[in-house]
Amino acid sequence: MIRELSDLGKFLRGAREDSAWVHDALKEEPISMELLIGQDGAFQGLQLIEDKLTPAEALTAKKGKARLLLDKPEEVLCFGGDSALKKHQLFLDKLAAFKELDEVAPVIAFYANRENGLDKALSHFTALADTDDKKIKKKIAGNIGFRVLADAVRINEKQNVLQTVIDRYEACQRKQLANNAKKCSVCGKSDYPVEDIPHGMIKKVPDGQSSGCALVSYNENAFESYDLKGNNNSSVCTNCAKTYVEGLNWLLSNGSEISVTDKKGKTSTKFRHSNRRNFGSDTAMVFWTRDNRLLEEIEQIEAPTEAAVAGMIDSLSAGRERDSKYLEPERFYSCTLSGAAARIAVRDWIETSLGDFRMSIVDWFREIAVSRYDSEQEKMVTYYAPLYDLARSCQRKNSDGSYDKDDTATARVAATLWRAALHGGVVPLWILTRTLQRARLDKQGVTPERAALIKLILRRTNNGGEFMITEGRVEGERPVAYVCGQIFAKLEYIQYKALGERNSGIREKFFTYAMTSPSAAFGRLFNLNSKHFVKLKSEQPWLAVILDKELQALCKDIDISSFPALFHLEQQGQFAIGYYHQKQAQFAGTNNK
Repeated sequence: MIRELSDLGKFLRGAREDSAWVHDALKEEPISMELLIGQDGAFQGLQLIEDKLTPAEALTAKKGKARLLLDKPEEVLCFGGDSALKKHQLFLDKLAAFKELDEVAPVIAFYANRENGLDKALSHFTALADTDDKKIKKKIAGNIGFRVLADAVRINEKQNVLQTVIDRYEACQRKQLANNAKKCSVCGKSDYPVEDIPHGMIKKVPDGQSSGCALVSYNENAFESYDLKGNNNSSVCTNCAKTYVEGLNWLLSNGSEISVTDKKGKTSTKFRHSNRRNFGSDTAMVFWTRDNRLLEEIEQIEAPTEAAVAGMIDSLSAGRERDSKYLEPERFYSCTLSGAAARIAVRDWIETSLGDFRMSIVDWFREIAVSRYDSEQEKMVTYYAPLYDLARSCQRKNSDGSYDKDDTATARVAATLWRAALHGGVVPLWILTRTLQRARLDKQGVTPERAALIKLILRRTNNGGEFMITEGRVEGERPVAYVCGQIFAKLEYIQYKALGERNSGIREKFFTYAMTSPSAAFGRLFNLNSKHFVKLKSEQPWLAVILDKELQALCKDIDISSFPALFHLEQQGQFAIGYYHQKQAQFAGTNNK
């Protein structure tokens, strides 16, 4: 995984070759304020600027270090009292290390002449810090850079300064290689040294620190072996460490603003990530290909449409045999991440060919497809549920009907389904247990999303014997559990026609009972049904005859007196699918009549 992230970082770096300064020793850092000084170091003013990026010395970790000529107020101005003294001294020490540069001389003079330099600047900065303007407070917390008033370029951006930073970095690298020419475990080369230094922080990880998290980190003796200290254990060279951090940071943050229209027709903008999807509040999934191409299939997993999915299935099915020998060699990668304090927890890693990826997506849509009655079109349509809607069908709900945000299992379900969609394989039965539990407790019962998820699990586990669940109602030989689900849906419909809408019908009272203990439950259900028929015959005799025939047609292959005592987990899933199929068919049948 680290090798592929490193390759992505190198690919992105190559795409930025139009920049004048692309080097391991440098990094583009944000800057929000300029400290203006004269050639003699005298303070001339502070200037807030729009957030921009500026090339500066690259630091793998900020703790115990200061950056040359560009840093926070604590380092540059000793702002913050005694707590900032140590950071400020680090900044001064860094300046002293580059004192032979003519470009640095005005800055050194700024600190030497405190009355007209540092003290005056600190006074102006403190006045800004005391303002109530939130925008100004946010800006003054950012990086401060130096600029001589007569110059158009900041001191940290001057060519000689940047080149000196590069030269010293390369000299240090050569010294490290001379002392230890260990091969890198990622690239397999010894062009760059393997050092016990932090690899860099990865930001915007869910549930992680705002300052960033480490993917590779050794800070206890228990993690070390063979007399190797700290990050020497990972054997990752400085170049690969830098590029994998760049690659992962890009995946977690890349995106653009898009326009969104709500139900009321109001348009607003929101940021949409290009290579990242969030699963709940504590998990994120990132994905990419070796050449960083956009994949329409990902969009379809999130928001599928019947026409687009049908076209995708037809396209691949028609070309599978013809093109099987010439599948694209392009690779697809995905990793699922969560924050764990200062570290990253890798929950899953997927690597596959683009051809296998597309075949898996098509198989996924075939197996989650269910028939659903569309009231607007007044007909049955094929429904493909978005992946996250499938996961949320397992999520707890509060008493007001809203989703329980504390139910972290939703992220685990979503990550599991993501692997099932992209890489194939079975879906764990614990998800089936949770889906059936929510169907029993939720007022909506077996929704299209729950039916699709149950169908997917049963088809992939193949524990249902030779019976293959299809999109809609199955005719002919069917498992007893599936037929029982159909019968239950029919009994519910008969009750509705006899008594009308009720707050608590047989679904609320008997669904769990019938799905787990059919022998005991259906005796009581048919007893209630006989009473419903009496009322229906007196009010709508023609409908009573029709529904009685339909119920008999469902029961003809089952001996009511020898119902199974219990249904195991897979049979409970078949029961739920039979119930869903029958109910959707009844919607369509009612409207047709």
